[in-house]
Amino acid sequence: MNKQNKILRNGFALFSLITSFAFVYYAVGVISGGNASEWLKTFAYVAGGYGLFNVYILSWAWRSQHSWAVPANMVIAACFFGVVVMDVLREGFQGTNQAIGLLGLAVVLAINWFAIKKLSQR
Repeated sequence: MNKQNKILRNGFALFSLITSFAFVYYAVGVISGGNASEWLKTFAYVAGGYGLFNVYILSWAWRSQHSWAVPANMVIAACFFGVVVMDVLREGFQGTNQAIGLLGLAVVLAINWFAIKKLSQR
């Protein structure tokens, strides 16, 4: 593997790790805040769970290159994205800001999936 591919793979893995910790940080902030609604707390648990699962799958793909890591990440990313979409639909779609947010989240989840795919293939 050439040096550029290693840098790209490691960069995507670092991005995936940072975004996963950001989801966990968000969850801890909402849950420990105390004045959040029950729905927001539930959403925070889902976001934190995605972050923790993604870190676990990322570390497993880094260490052992098993093929199950890619579909496992796809399942948790699809579930997390589904919860976000259902939350948007539950509250009523309010315009382009939410569409941009959903698109941004989809890009982050796709990069996380791509990072795990690259780590599993090395």
